[in-house]
Amino acid sequence: MSRYFLAVDIGASSGRHILGRMEEGNLKITEIYRFANGMTNKDGRLLWDVEYLLGEIKNGMRECVRLGKIPESMSIDTWAVDYVLLDEKDRVLGDVYGYRDERTAGCDDEVYRLIPENELYARTGIQKQMFNTIYQLMADRLQRPEILRMAKTFLMLPDYFSFCLTSKKVSEYTNATSTQLVSPDTKQWDKELLQILGYPTDIFLPLKMSGTEVGFLSKEVSKEVGFDCKVVLCSSHDTASAVMALPKENGDGLYISSGTWSLMGVELKKADCGKESRKANMTNEGGYDYRFRYLKNIMGLWMIQSVRHELKDEYSFAQLCGMAKENQDFPSRVDANDGCFMAPDSMRKEIQDYCRRTGQRVPETTGEMAAVIYRSLADCYGVTVRELERLTEKRYDSIHIIGGGANAEYLNQLTADATGKKVYAGPTEATAIGNLMAQLIKAGEFMGLSAARKCVYESFEIKEYQPQQKSETVVL
Repeated sequence: MSRYFLAVDIGASSGRHILGRMEEGNLKITEIYRFANGMTNKDGRLLWDVEYLLGEIKNGMRECVRLGKIPESMSIDTWAVDYVLLDEKDRVLGDVYGYRDERTAGCDDEVYRLIPENELYARTGIQKQMFNTIYQLMADRLQRPEILRMAKTFLMLPDYFSFCLTSKKVSEYTNATSTQLVSPDTKQWDKELLQILGYPTDIFLPLKMSGTEVGFLSKEVSKEVGFDCKVVLCSSHDTASAVMALPKENGDGLYISSGTWSLMGVELKKADCGKESRKANMTNEGGYDYRFRYLKNIMGLWMIQSVRHELKDEYSFAQLCGMAKENQDFPSRVDANDGCFMAPDSMRKEIQDYCRRTGQRVPETTGEMAAVIYRSLADCYGVTVRELERLTEKRYDSIHIIGGGANAEYLNQLTADATGKKVYAGPTEATAIGNLMAQLIKAGEFMGLSAARKCVYESFEIKEYQPQQKSETVVL
C-alpha cells in the first residue's frame, strides 16, 4: 500500500495540490487540483481573499477522496511577508493586504526614525524591501492603529490556513524570517526590536521548525473534506521549500529559485549580517534545519507574466521565449529590480517608458518586449553572481535553476551565457517537492535533508546548459 502525502503549494498567481509517494526509492508526484489566485483591487487596495483560498484548499483535499488516495499528512506553503491579525475570538481583523499594495510608502522612514537602517540589518540580516512585514506592520500602526490594538494573534498566511484546518495556532520559522523581525542568532522573534517599533509583542507565537506536527484536522474540517490526516509544518515560505529540493546532497553551490520572483543565492550555516552584505542588499532568510538562504530577491518572471496577461494570455511562455530568441539582437535593457516594475498599470508601457527615459530603443513588438525582459533578467543574474562570489569569497562553477522558471529554456541559456556558469535546470515543481520532503523526513522515509536531496536528483529530470557565448552584462 502506498503512503500518500499532500503538498498544498499556493503562489501569488495560482495554487496547486500535489500528492507525493515513494515508489522503488524514487519520489513520485501527481498534481490533482489547481486553482487561480491573485490580489483583488478593492477601492485601490490590493488584498488577498483568504476565505476563497481556504475554500480552494478544502476543494483540493476533497479531490483526494474522489481519487481514493488519502494522505497521511499534508502541509501548506505560500509566498512570504503577508499575514493576518486575529481578535480574541480568532476572527480576522480588517483586510488582508497583499505585498504589492502601496500602503507602506514612507513607512521605512518611520522605522528608521526608531532604529537606524544599519542597526536593523545587523540585528536581522534581512534585505530592505518595502513590502517586508516590518513596514506593513508600521502601516498598520500608522493607518489603522485600532486593528493593531485589537489584535491577539499574528499569523503568517500558511500558519493561518493550518490554523483554519486544525484549530491549532503554530508559527513556522522560515516564513517568519521574511518579516525582518526575527533574530538569526536566537531563531526567534526579536522581542526588543518589536518593542522599539511599538508592535505588541504578545501577539507573536514561538517559532517552530519545519517538520513540527501542528495537529490533526478539526472534526468540522474532517467532516467537510471526507477524511482526517495530520497537518505538518513544511518550510512554509515557498522559496525555503524550493531550496530544500536543490538536487545536491551537500546543498553547496549557487541556485536560482525561479518563478514570479527570482531568488538567487547560496546556503550558509551562519547568517552574514555585515556591512558589505547590507550594501549589496543581500538577505539571510531562514531555511530548513536552521540553514540560511543567503540571497538576493530579483524581480523574476513577474514582468513576462504581466505582459502575457496584458495580451490576454494569447501566447504560451514557450512561444514568448521563442519570440525573444528571434529578437535576441534587440539592444535595449532595463533594471529588472527597479521599483517601477513592482505593480504598474501596464507592464508593457512601463518597459517602453523606461527605455525612453534611458535613451534606448523602445520595444514595440511582443518579441522585442520579451527579448528586453529575458536578456535584462539574465544580465541581472550575471551581476548577482559576481556579487555573491565577492561576498562569500568563493568561486562557483554552476548554477541550479529550480522552480517553474526552469522550463524557460531560452532564459536558461541566456543565464549560462551571462554568468559563464554551467546551468542545471530542474526540478520545476521544486516548491511542492520541498514541501513533501519535510513531510517525508518527518514520516521516516528519509534520514535527513541530504538523503532527501539525493532522492530528488535521482527522481526528476535535470537539464544541462553550457555557456555558448560571452555576454556583455549591461549595468543600467
